[in-house]
Amino acid sequence: MSIASEHLLEIREMVKDHLEHHEERKLSADREQFLMQQIREQLAQENAVLVAHYYTQDAVQDLAEETGGIVSDSLEMARFGKDHSAQTLVVAGVKFMGETAKILTPEKRVLMPTLEATCSLDIGCPIDEFSEFCDAHPDRTVVVYANTSAAVKARADWVVTSSIAKDVVSHLHANGEKILFAPDRHLGDYIQRSTGADVLIWDGACIVHEEFKADGLRHTMKEHPDAAVLVHPESPASVIELADLVGSTSQIINAAVEMGNKEFIVATDQGIFHTMQKAVPDKQLIIAPTAGHGATCYSCANCPWMAMNELESLAAVFDQPDNEVFVDPDLGKRAMLPLQRMLDFKRN
Repeated sequence: MSIASEHLLEIREMVKDHLEHHEERKLSADREQFLMQQIREQLAQENAVLVAHYYTQDAVQDLAEETGGIVSDSLEMARFGKDHSAQTLVVAGVKFMGETAKILTPEKRVLMPTLEATCSLDIGCPIDEFSEFCDAHPDRTVVVYANTSAAVKARADWVVTSSIAKDVVSHLHANGEKILFAPDRHLGDYIQRSTGADVLIWDGACIVHEEFKADGLRHTMKEHPDAAVLVHPESPASVIELADLVGSTSQIINAAVEMGNKEFIVATDQGIFHTMQKAVPDKQLIIAPTAGHGATCYSCANCPWMAMNELESLAAVFDQPDNEVFVDPDLGKRAMLPLQRMLDFKRN
């Protein structure tokens, strides 16, 4: 059942194989501008809107903002796509984000630059094993992170993002409920320690955030004694304990704006730096150090699957035969229930 002993090793090998066979396309400035203009025109012609995550490439984030789309965390991506009038959603992120968009708006066409862009948390929580885990603990309220498949969401009582996970569990704990949380063990541990709730945790991990190390972070803090430390809760507990703020991507960006520090050490995917630096152009952002060893070190502090959202693929998004997101309608209806609880909770 442990991703640490089983799934994580397989995922690391998958990442290593992907990176060794994936040729990074470095575009000339002229080619980049050509593709960006082509994408702008296609979005307008197709009545489509681009919804991008903070971890995607800088140019993709810029395009989303310039064309009336959004760059955000997974919760606001989901809400924006649901509320927007466009009939086609182009989701630049990873597959679970595309699935979530389709569940929330089954009447819309949802496209992605590639459906191969996935997530180690999703892979590490297969529905058959997860269902057995839930069945073994029927007295617990099932809360799953958004970084999961549509099938896992359909098995849950609640879906949460990192921005509201602690608040939701606090709410359930106050009602006397015991929690089964999946899939990220570090986020689950942080929630358990923060709320005092009875939380049984699935053993999953993010290959990016798990690489942040406390020893290296302490060294960086000594080099930058006036810097505030901003940490995503998917990071190990030893890293979280050193943080001045623990929060989601949006919360990390907001903290950089609101805090008076001129330097920030940031423990999350460094794709966030593009939007973050625009929000605080006069402040210095420093990526937290990672382990420096293993397959995932090819992509330290940068998700290899998020990086698959390239301009070339985005420019071909309306012409590809295999990049539309489909979710079984019955499965989608069942997954919609915990997703709607998430959206309603955020509004309250």
